[in-house]
Amino acid sequence: MHPAPSVIVFTALSGLGFGLLAWLGIGRPDVAGAAAFGLYFLGYALAVGGLTASAFHLANPRNAPKAFSQWRTSWLSREAVLAVAALLAVAPYAFGRIFLGGAPGWLGFVGAVLSLATVFTTSMIYTQLKTIPRWHHPLTPVLFLGYAIGGGALIAGQATPAAFLLAATGVAQIAAWVIGDGLFARAGHTRETATGLGRIGKVRQLESPHSGSNYLLKEMAYSVGRKHAEKLRVIGTALAFLLPLLILLGTPFGPLWAGLSVACHLVGVFVVRWLFFAEAKHVVSLYYAG
Repeated sequence: MHPAPSVIVFTALSGLGFGLLAWLGIGRPDVAGAAAFGLYFLGYALAVGGLTASAFHLANPRNAPKAFSQWRTSWLSREAVLAVAALLAVAPYAFGRIFLGGAPGWLGFVGAVLSLATVFTTSMIYTQLKTIPRWHHPLTPVLFLGYAIGGGALIAGQATPAAFLLAATGVAQIAAWVIGDGLFARAGHTRETATGLGRIGKVRQLESPHSGSNYLLKEMAYSVGRKHAEKLRVIGTALAFLLPLLILLGTPFGPLWAGLSVACHLVGVFVVRWLFFAEAKHVVSLYYAG
């Protein structure tokens, strides 16, 4: 699929933001005053900034408020509802930490749970799509949560949990690539299954569905070269996981090294998330294959 910048920014930043808010909600790190203000501000900036970016992918951003009305059937609507609930639940806990020196632990825990639930609903927007076999897999929500919790731990300065979580997420990401490369073929999607005419015989295309470019070709039939994808996988893995791990395990984890590890991880997440969309093959592309 076409990797729209707004969706990449949305999924990457909001995940990190809610991951950071989840760590803060359980008191890791146990901060108050100005330190708490800085971390909560960063968490809200990432979460809200990512959610705002998602609106730019809508055909008509003014329709964004309607996303809240379909929560019974739509994962996107559930995400919108849970995102607002999480941000509202975290706010009084953050206020207490910043201005009162403390807040009830249960309130922070509720905010942490809602934050991670928001990330899960984001992942399910993509996992539910049977028409994109690479996404329709249990590792998709595992990866979204892994990036959120691992990246959040890195930003929160939780060196030991961050090292473990980044290593585990890196392994899961490699597994998702290996498994995902064959999912479309194993799903058995062909022109025969798409048209329902397989019982008659081999289906061949007389003409292209369109004489020129169109929305489906741009959004659903986008493809990335295998060699190009392999290079980006190496770059994404190195930046998102290997370099932060080397910094975590091989340096005195102070502000300078922490900032460098977070910067490397964020760039790597953008690369990997670009591949997440670019490598996704929608079954509608069968109608445009030569």
